[in-house]
Amino acid sequence: MSKRSLRDLPPAALDGQRALVRVDFNVPLKDGAVSDETRIRAAVPTIRYLREKGARVVLLSHLGRPKGPDPKASLKQILRDVERILGTPVEFIPDPATGVAATRRLPRGGVALVENTRFWPGEEKNDPAFAQLLAALGDFYVDDAFGAAHRAHASTEAVARLLKPAVAGFLMEKELRYLGEALDHPGRPFVAVLGGAKISGKIDVIQALLPKVDEILVGGAMANTFFLALGFQVGGSLVERDKEDLAKELIAQAGAKLVLPRGAVVAPSLSRAAERREVPSDRIPGDCAVFDIDQATRLDFRSHIVKAKTVFWNGPMGVFETPPFDAGTRAIGEAMIEAGKRGATTVVGGGDSAAAVAGLEDKLTHVSTGGGAALELLEGKPLPGVAALEDA
Repeated sequence: MSKRSLRDLPPAALDGQRALVRVDFNVPLKDGAVSDETRIRAAVPTIRYLREKGARVVLLSHLGRPKGPDPKASLKQILRDVERILGTPVEFIPDPATGVAATRRLPRGGVALVENTRFWPGEEKNDPAFAQLLAALGDFYVDDAFGAAHRAHASTEAVARLLKPAVAGFLMEKELRYLGEALDHPGRPFVAVLGGAKISGKIDVIQALLPKVDEILVGGAMANTFFLALGFQVGGSLVERDKEDLAKELIAQAGAKLVLPRGAVVAPSLSRAAERREVPSDRIPGDCAVFDIDQATRLDFRSHIVKAKTVFWNGPMGVFETPPFDAGTRAIGEAMIEAGKRGATTVVGGGDSAAAVAGLEDKLTHVSTGGGAALELLEGKPLPGVAALEDA
């Protein structure tokens, strides 16, 4: 688990060297403008450190899922935002094949951004020839893209095997510390809170966490599948009927560790929020659907969370993007902040849950920048982008 970090390289040796840095600038765009800068800001400590030490910084990232070159997925659109956030001009390199001269021309402390790595088919194929082109743009490699660490792509995996030293950036290091070590050696009680729509995406996580945690609190549409397994009706709620047997097995396996919602906020539809009401979990009306956890569950979950010494949270408790059905998810965020004040390590596992705690990051121990990567790390799967880095 322990990887060489940027901290382990002698600072004097960075001077004048080209640092090829894989960042995760896969940011949401609205009308060609960045609508959430979190991921760009998360890379600033690594970039700033390299610049201060006189390195020439060459940034690699993907954006979206283009099938080849596509102006709507060009990183050129985020250039101005990156310049503003870094407080320095950034040179744009439209093609890695012809970019070597530009990287050599950069002044000490200068920054360049290479076009979306996914414009080239070699990226997702983890193609050694494309990785060779990328490797030519730097003298050493820094991986700070935890959000892309679960993918074996040329810019995250193959290049790390070609360009040495290959080390973890500060964000990557922090992610591995809190998601790896804190959850391998947690303070107890260790409570996991899991939500979101699907149990299927979290089965491996539940199974991997069960032996490690003291309790798993389940909310979101995922809870509906457990309700079904208990013989409760779920009305028109989002539910995975084909996973009912699996939910039964998990209930048997987990025993008292599994804590399900006591009740739900239901309504005839999302647009008829004014008609919402709270019902016990075994009394969900046939003409309604579950959109959030109820007040009794919020208080129950809170009491478990504030007593914990380690809390890991992934996935919203309801349809948090449509108020008033965000109340349950917000209550979890508030309970985690309270647990943190009482000395707990509080970790949020990226994805929707990170969006749900936007603005509260400084009150939590760690908010992961990678949803999929965080879950795979918890499942105990090796992350290709991490495995390729040198061991400490």
